[in-house]
Amino acid sequence: MTQQDVPAAPAHWEADVLLRDGRTAHIRPIGPADAELLVDFYARVSDESKYYRFFSPMPRLSDRDVARFTQVDHVDRVAFVLVLQGRMIAVGRYDVVRPGEAEVAFLVEDQHQGRGIAQILLEHLAQAGRERGVEKFVAEVLPDNVRMIQIFREAGYRVASEYEDGVLMLEFPIDPTETAIGVMLNREHQAEAASIHKFFNPRSVAVIGASRRQDTIGQALVRNLVTGDFTGRVYAVNPSAAAVSGLPAYKSVNDIPDQVDVAIVAVPADAVQDVVLDCAAKGVHGLVVISSGFAETGEEGRQRQRRLVGLSRSYGLRLIGPNALGVINTDPNVSINASLSSVMPPRGRAGFFSQSGALGSAILEKVQNRGLGLSTFVSAGNRADVSGNDLLQYWEEDDATEVVLLYLESIGNPRKFSRIARRVSLRKPIIAVRSGRTTQGVPMGHAVRRIAAPPQAVDAMFRQAGVIQVESLEEMFDVAQLLAHQPLPRGRRVAIVGNSDALGLLAADAAAAVGLVVNKSVALSAEPSAEDFEDALDAAIDDPEVDAVVAVYIPPLNVSGEDVANVLAAVGEQSDKPLVSSFLGAEGVPELLRVPDVAGSTAGRGSVPSYPAVEAAVRALAHVVDYAVWLRTPDGGVDDPGEVDQRTAKRIVNETLSAHPEGTDLDDDRLEELLRAYGVELWRAHPVSTADEAVAAGEALGWDVVLKATVDHVRERPDLAHVWRNIEDAVAMRHAWSTLRDVIGDPERAGFVVQKNARPGVPISIRSIEDPLFGPVVSFGISGPLIELLADKSYRIPPLAARDAASMVREIKSSPMLFGYRGSEVVDVEEVERLIRRVAQLQNDLPQIRSLELSLVLAGAHGATVLTAGARIEPVADPRSDWFVRRLPSLPGDTLPS
Repeated sequence: MTQQDVPAAPAHWEADVLLRDGRTAHIRPIGPADAELLVDFYARVSDESKYYRFFSPMPRLSDRDVARFTQVDHVDRVAFVLVLQGRMIAVGRYDVVRPGEAEVAFLVEDQHQGRGIAQILLEHLAQAGRERGVEKFVAEVLPDNVRMIQIFREAGYRVASEYEDGVLMLEFPIDPTETAIGVMLNREHQAEAASIHKFFNPRSVAVIGASRRQDTIGQALVRNLVTGDFTGRVYAVNPSAAAVSGLPAYKSVNDIPDQVDVAIVAVPADAVQDVVLDCAAKGVHGLVVISSGFAETGEEGRQRQRRLVGLSRSYGLRLIGPNALGVINTDPNVSINASLSSVMPPRGRAGFFSQSGALGSAILEKVQNRGLGLSTFVSAGNRADVSGNDLLQYWEEDDATEVVLLYLESIGNPRKFSRIARRVSLRKPIIAVRSGRTTQGVPMGHAVRRIAAPPQAVDAMFRQAGVIQVESLEEMFDVAQLLAHQPLPRGRRVAIVGNSDALGLLAADAAAAVGLVVNKSVALSAEPSAEDFEDALDAAIDDPEVDAVVAVYIPPLNVSGEDVANVLAAVGEQSDKPLVSSFLGAEGVPELLRVPDVAGSTAGRGSVPSYPAVEAAVRALAHVVDYAVWLRTPDGGVDDPGEVDQRTAKRIVNETLSAHPEGTDLDDDRLEELLRAYGVELWRAHPVSTADEAVAAGEALGWDVVLKATVDHVRERPDLAHVWRNIEDAVAMRHAWSTLRDVIGDPERAGFVVQKNARPGVPISIRSIEDPLFGPVVSFGISGPLIELLADKSYRIPPLAARDAASMVREIKSSPMLFGYRGSEVVDVEEVERLIRRVAQLQNDLPQIRSLELSLVLAGAHGATVLTAGARIEPVADPRSDWFVRRLPSLPGDTLPS
């Protein structure tokens, strides 16, 4: 086979990646056209590195070497190169030496060593190898090549080693073990956090497009940086001016004599690409592009945005925007307002990410009016590169941020968001507002694919990750001010203390509506003294049957309420239970209820948040209670992979796709074998098309059988009887056949089957799908047309922990049917949960399963019987490789996950 006959490498093998220092590079398969790049790269590599790679002096590559290294088949010989600024800076390859085993090797340019490049090459080579049937890598390393030995040992794989002829022989299986994935995710976390750190902590900022004219974007940016008391250096870049706002102006960023960390770009859209090249030559870390005129304007703008992101990443730059409002850090050691908003929010504990530039200014004004305070703020505009996932990675380790606020208009990579958010939520609460929840709409500037999964699945993902999802920005601030200033509650029991019976009743009604339990209600007089309020609050907080307190105070005429405010502030500061209030109808944290904070926050820990309506206070408290309950509920762990036969399942899928490359529904035999591999027993159903065949099937099963129609247009109609049970002999079978035929019509179209009669139980269904953007999604519900009509289903994203399956069973509205409704037997819920976890595990392990359903399972008191099931197998272009390798979101217009 000539090189022209070699099939192209899979498209998903090419990606932008983030290095250890937070800068970007591009990884892709090598090709014959890379010959010149390889020669230039090799010439820059030191003699020592060459010796470590080839075990002998090899000062230059011969033409034969170049051809051998650049011409690969992407199957048994696979090689990746890392490219930066158009130059090759690293190459890694594997060559199959025997079936299932390949030798792997790397070479990294010396000046780029220590940036985590070899680790990234190893990850991508391992994933490519898994897709090509490679099970084990081997490597020959010189004993004094300590760095390379360390790379292999730290990868998380089980490395075995031995010496042979003065060379260290390493070998390790490349299955993505939990340890290996953990190592990869930790590296991803560190790199993404590092890439954001410089945006918030620059020592110098250049405003490119700074202007002397008033009411211009460039003028506002310079003014906000200067008046915000930025502690670093501000440089103005304007080729037509000598000075801007008292600052000397430079014709280009390259003319600035000092280092520039971050560039704020406010030039016309068609000039931004030239700015990228200038910033790359200057060594700028990242860009904040305020300029509009990109994807939000239509197809031409989308192409311009795609070129902008591709160019930035090819030169190692991260980018916030375009069409962004900017970034803010209120840390007094930085104090940077690199945004269009003139509002510098007060110092606080919340980090805020907004995808909307238009709402950014309004959000900052609302924050200031409420006295909430922020640690950091980012308005990412079109979110072409830096996303909410990156900010979550940064805020997880940021000591100044205790609460995370997200305003989301789209989710580029829900799988990654779910994974990161779940981890962050264990340490810090995340509050999110998501627009377009019902329509699944995506703003024009956001180049992401629509989610095929239903909106309920997205909501379930948020709950599963511990994210507090609220309906509006107002509700977000309601919850945030409670989390920022008060401790978490221990449970759902609430005490209401107030001087208004009417508001006390409203609070009690609101509490009942959101699942809180009012254990104590103290009605004070209309004109209570401060001492009365203090005694009542102390008694409520000291009550072991109370987890949180709602205080209501409406002052009598001509009374300021300052004495009561002092009591509320003092009690709130000392209490280990949350205290919320409806105080004077004020919103936020009123001055009277604030506790000073040595860290400089406008309202410290213990400050008592106030809400204009008592219902808002109760709703905010309920959200926080739900988060606290999630936080304290044990995960329960996931099922042991050793309990399933994954090898058999993979064989079935591969054989099916070999016979049906376009995909197909599994036949009964294959389906039964697939489910059995995961511990799910499917009762065999015998298709019949005549009464004689039905009688023969009943005799073969030993009678006590059912006759039923299986096609959807019959089975799902509530007005048609489609099942005849308890058939004991041929006479009863012929009677059942005749009756159902008369009701349904043509028996050939009805899909009649005969099946053994199962014990009585509640009919349930468990389904899973492979969503192109979401990955695996699992649903659960009671079977039946009425339940389908009401959409009473629960959803989760695999892998499922024990608590996830338990929650799925209990959160549907019809769940009482499983727990002894009206005197019925309680079903074997543990078995139901096990089936849910096994379906989730199967879908999670095999992305080629397009859909799987246990459409009829009878759950009884002593187990669950799977009576009807189905599965469809389809090929996938990218078998979730982004789960096992690090890659940045794909560029707008690409087909890879964003």
